[in-house]
Amino acid sequence: MKVSSFIPSEKIIERLHYENPWWVSKQVHSVYKSMQKRLYFDLFYPFVKEKDIRRAVVLMGPRRVGKTVLMFHAIDELIKEGVNPQKIFFVGIDNPIYLSLSLEDLLFLGRDAVKLQNLDGCYVFFDEVQYLKDWERHLKVLVDSYPNTKFIVSGSAAAALRWHSTESGAGRFTDFMLPPLTFQEYIYLKNMDHLVSEGEIEYGRRKVPYTLTHDIKALNHEFINYLNFGGYPEVVLSEKIQGDMGRYIKNDIVDKVLLRDLPSLYGIKDVQELNRFFTYIAYNTGNEFSYETMSRESGIPKDTLKKYLEYLESAFLIKVLNKVDITAKRLKRVTSFKVYLTNPSLRTALFSPITETDAEMENMVETAILSQWMHRDNMDLKYARWKDKKEGEVDLVLLDDKKFKPLWGMEIKWSNRYFEKPQELNSLIQFCQANDFKSALVTSIDKQGVKDIGDLHFTFVPSSLYAFNIGENTLKMKSTAY
Repeated sequence: MKVSSFIPSEKIIERLHYENPWWVSKQVHSVYKSMQKRLYFDLFYPFVKEKDIRRAVVLMGPRRVGKTVLMFHAIDELIKEGVNPQKIFFVGIDNPIYLSLSLEDLLFLGRDAVKLQNLDGCYVFFDEVQYLKDWERHLKVLVDSYPNTKFIVSGSAAAALRWHSTESGAGRFTDFMLPPLTFQEYIYLKNMDHLVSEGEIEYGRRKVPYTLTHDIKALNHEFINYLNFGGYPEVVLSEKIQGDMGRYIKNDIVDKVLLRDLPSLYGIKDVQELNRFFTYIAYNTGNEFSYETMSRESGIPKDTLKKYLEYLESAFLIKVLNKVDITAKRLKRVTSFKVYLTNPSLRTALFSPITETDAEMENMVETAILSQWMHRDNMDLKYARWKDKKEGEVDLVLLDDKKFKPLWGMEIKWSNRYFEKPQELNSLIQFCQANDFKSALVTSIDKQGVKDIGDLHFTFVPSSLYAFNIGENTLKMKSTAY
């Protein structure tokens, strides 16, 4: 068959054979087989197998979180379950050899490469689909045209993918978000499950199931490694990469997103300005900003700043957290907000690893904990700050989005001071009193227990344990939901 490419079809078929070794060997490349599966695999794979509903799976997430590996693990599982290996196609769309081809062209070439009569029962994986113009339109046509073929696509430029998949693929696409590693997954990948076990804590005068540790010193050691190196599976498993985080993460993740993905998606002219702005935010992760101070300190006009924040959030590099007042009322005019990296190891890549006594630890721990919450669907998280009779701030507040009231407030601390002197938690005390809360949670370095201040009960949990539990509970909730 003739396809619209300046490269001969036989050369493209050669490349497809190279990318699909299982057509001959009946096995996925040993590099991928030897890699441990992410815990999110068990959530993802049922979507791949789902044949009753005619939908493509759109696998989204930041760069280097393991989307391609997840696809290869799915292919490996399909082969193990008896699917004919020649009915499984994988195409890395970012390869220049495919530049002028449509998804359907690639589909036909794959079919011709293994001499199939038709595409019934095939599983087709398109990796890095955002490099194809109008990919969502092409994919929708394929889903409609080949009802007995399963399509799975991945992409890194998450917002564009999400927007396109919801706008253009209504009823045809199922989105699946793969986040950076949670602390729970980090512990799992490092084979350190022995550090944690089932237990319980007291919260609100009742016992709550909670994962605990018998060795908080060892868990904290791993938590600090997680802050520095823990967002990406390859980094976690390679000391060589950890020794050169700057080159690996900065070149492969930050630069490709800032200098290539975002400019091509949004038509950004001054990529160096965007790069400088991101570096400024990364250094100050967890701090409160206003457009005025940001503009003054970065020298970038306010309107441009707003767009940059939108773009960086869309690429899953940052998360903007908005402010509420002491009773969690939304403020009519957004004048200030906090900005967090979506995973703390991005900061290490740009600057240098931190130690547990560094001044930046408080903000990095806050960033890490918020990044665990980011994986939870439909969470209306804010921070509270007010200037009534007394000024105060609470690090994290969850709102009930129907009643517009807070469900809880908590303080994230990398300090044991407040366990010894809980009466110094003035802001949290004010917040609880204003909202008629009797309980709240506070994190610490390694102290655990309940402290009473009048009729308030503050539960203290080490930050590392809290981060672990958020990740673990999120995965359990997603498993139940799916």
